[in-house]
Amino acid sequence: MSDQINLRRRRLLGTTVAGLSLMELGLSGLANAQSNSTKAGSSVASFDNLKQINAGTLSIGYAEAGPQNGPVVILLHGWPYDIHAFAEVTPLLAAAGYRVIVPYLRGYGTTRFLSADTPRNGQQAVVAVDIIALMDALKIDKAIFGGFDWGARTVNIIAALWPERCKAMVSVSGYLIGSQEANRTPLPPKAELAWWYQFYFATERGAAGYDANRHEFNKLIWHTASPKWKFDDATFERSAQSFSNPDHVAVVIHNYRWRLGLVKGEPQYDDLEKRLAAAPTIAVPTITMEGDANGAPHPDPAAYAKKFTGKYAHRNIDGGVGHNLPQEAPKAFADAVIDVARF
Repeated sequence: MSDQINLRRRRLLGTTVAGLSLMELGLSGLANAQSNSTKAGSSVASFDNLKQINAGTLSIGYAEAGPQNGPVVILLHGWPYDIHAFAEVTPLLAAAGYRVIVPYLRGYGTTRFLSADTPRNGQQAVVAVDIIALMDALKIDKAIFGGFDWGARTVNIIAALWPERCKAMVSVSGYLIGSQEANRTPLPPKAELAWWYQFYFATERGAAGYDANRHEFNKLIWHTASPKWKFDDATFERSAQSFSNPDHVAVVIHNYRWRLGLVKGEPQYDDLEKRLAAAPTIAVPTITMEGDANGAPHPDPAAYAKKFTGKYAHRNIDGGVGHNLPQEAPKAFADAVIDVARF
């Protein structure tokens, strides 16, 4: 990690985390601070007492920790992961005084559509609209956001389109806002190969295959996206439960087909997508992060640095850290959230 960590704050966090009760954290176990290296051992917390709230077209399941009057941090996972990507980040932030909200995205865990008639849409804009609806339902005016994969794209979109709702942002792999038009441009063969699952999902065979084999499929993605992360079966199984959501396959397939322009989104989001297609800059304070062993397709930090026009910093995280950076290097991610809040 390139930035110096404040040792006094580290000691304070460690002491506070050890002293907080399970009730205060809203967790069934405490997560010990982990070093930035994936090789360092630590206990992993399980979220307990999940909450549920109607927001927009969804009933959203979410974990919450920390003081109710603390500054709000919203943490967003990606595919094929779930809220447990932040199981060790959450107690660190709660101990630092933040109110932490970790929702299941549409198609994951306990999040459900309120109506059988709502399209199981996975286009980029709608996931951001879901989170704005969640903030409205929880009466949260403004939050610090952190995310990776789908979650990073979503926090990018919120920061770009609703900057008044975003105090600051931590984004793994930087700027991920895209468009169907931009995705029509072919990539070099090696780059296309890295997106093999996107082309698989474009077929009916792929949709059926993912439905039948989502457990094995997603475990393969975990291995290829984080080739140096030595996660155990229990760690994967805890997250794999979220893939049993009845809408999971439909949302995932629509997401990747929409990216290639093979399916349409919902008309009410056309204006948002038009604005996103222009690749808007982001002015809110931002820290972007990248692991040194990310096996998933990701842009070079130099390619997106100029998209962030406010106070900005990038951090490369060493130690064999892959795509799921918050779970592989939780202390580095939590430090980034705390630091960006002070920008």
